[in-house]
Amino acid sequence: MNKPRILLSRRWPESVEQRLAQSYDVTLNENDVPLGPDALAAAMREYDAVCPTVTDRLGASAIEGAGVRARIIGNFGAGIEHVDLDAARRAGIIVTNTPDVLTDATADIAMTLLLMATRRAGEGERELRAGEWTGWRPTHLLGSSLSGKVLGLVGFGRIARAVADRAKAFGMTIAYYSRTPKPDMPEGSYHASLADLLAISDVVSLHAPGGAETLHMIDAAMLKCMKPNAVLLNTGRGTLVDEAALADALRDGTIAAAGLDVFESEPKVHPGLVNLPNVVLLPHLGSATLETREAMGMKVTDNLDRFFAGQEPLDRVA
Repeated sequence: MNKPRILLSRRWPESVEQRLAQSYDVTLNENDVPLGPDALAAAMREYDAVCPTVTDRLGASAIEGAGVRARIIGNFGAGIEHVDLDAARRAGIIVTNTPDVLTDATADIAMTLLLMATRRAGEGERELRAGEWTGWRPTHLLGSSLSGKVLGLVGFGRIARAVADRAKAFGMTIAYYSRTPKPDMPEGSYHASLADLLAISDVVSLHAPGGAETLHMIDAAMLKCMKPNAVLLNTGRGTLVDEAALADALRDGTIAAAGLDVFESEPKVHPGLVNLPNVVLLPHLGSATLETREAMGMKVTDNLDRFFAGQEPLDRVA
C-alpha cells in the first residue's frame, strides 16, 4: 500500500522529519526558502497533506477548485490566520494547528522584550558593539524598574497568564482586558475597555488573536491613551498593531518604548521602526526553542496519524 504523500513547506526539527518519514512519503523543502502562492496551490493538487507554517498563505484559490488532492492541512503553529478556514470547510478539507505547546517559550520571549525595552538593553548593546561606549556614568541609559509597575495584558489566554506569573515575580501588578472577567483574578484587575487598560498600564503586552476583528486594535488613537513613559510589547500577532502609527508614537514621545517579536508583513518590517533606538525588534522567536518546535512538529504528526487512520484529529480548527 502506498504511503500518503506529505509536503512540509519548511524544514522542521530533524527528529520530527525522521518520525514522519517512517509513516509517510515526505517531501522536504530542502533549501528552506518560503514557497510562493503558485507552489502552495500546486502542492494542494499533488499531495495528500500539506503542512504549512505561519508564513505560508493558503487562500481560497489554493484550497478550492478542480484537482485539489489534499484532504488535510496540518499547520505548524497555533495561529491559523494565513489559512482560509471558510474555504477549507467548503472544500471539506480538515485544518489542524498546534495549541498548548508554545505557552512557556512565548511567555519567556515576552519577558525578554519587557526587560530589554524597560532597561534599554537593545540601545546599550548597539552602543557597545559600535564602539561608542565611553564607560560607566550615573545618568547613562537610565531605564525603569518593574517593581510596583502595572502590566496590562490585552487578551488573557494561556500565554498571557504565563506572562502574568513571570511578571509577578518581578513585583508587577497585573491588569487585563478580555471579553469577559476571569473569576480567579483579583477584583479590579479586569478592564472592560481597552482604552481604560492602556491608560493605567506602565507596560502593555498584546496576546489577542489575529483576524479582521483585531486588525490594528492598537492604532494612533489607542497609543495616545497610553502613558508617555509606557512600553508596548507584541508577541501575539503582527496585525494587532498599526506599525506606521507606532513608529510615529515612538518618534514623537507619545510612548517611551516598544518590543516586537511579530510584524504585520513578515519578514518585512515597517521602515519607520528599523532605525528607532527605543524599539526592540526580534525575528519572530516566540516559539524558537528546540523543545517547543519539536513538540509542535509532533503535534502535527499526531494529527496526521489520526486522520490517516480514519480518526478525528485532536487539534482540528476547521
